[in-house]
Amino acid sequence: MRSTRAHTIGRHLVDGGLIDLRLTVKEQEAGPGRYETDGFASRQVHRGETLMVAVGAYGPNWLRTLEEISSRLEAPHVKCMVTGKIPGLGIHEVLVRWATSEELQARKAAVARRQAPLVAQLQQQERAARAAEERQALEDAGQNSLF
Repeated sequence: MRSTRAHTIGRHLVDGGLIDLRLTVKEQEAGPGRYETDGFASRQVHRGETLMVAVGAYGPNWLRTLEEISSRLEAPHVKCMVTGKIPGLGIHEVLVRWATSEELQARKAAVARRQAPLVAQLQQQERAARAAEERQALEDAGQNSLF
């Protein structure tokens, strides 16, 4: 499994509009509610042989920030896997690692399944619009020959 670096994960989050609070490990362990600004902090974590990143949400709306962290890191172009509820992490923290190819394919298939009804509806609307345009074109062609 590839090593995941805290500075890379931090850059993805900052690019997504989150604020890096740059907290020390001791400050991160103190908890999420002590800060006036919503943001995140990250640190390196070893899980067996693999280097991963623990990312914590801080500030008055840390639950919302935690959701933003997960959403941003699991976006298709970032390609991370976010895991919560790991022993040793706080309730305001998640563990982040690079997603495997199988995980990315499963995520892509799940998105396609969720979007299938909407895609089918859009395709049906496009077919109906095309048919209406063709009927109108035929009517216009027939009326022009009358004049």
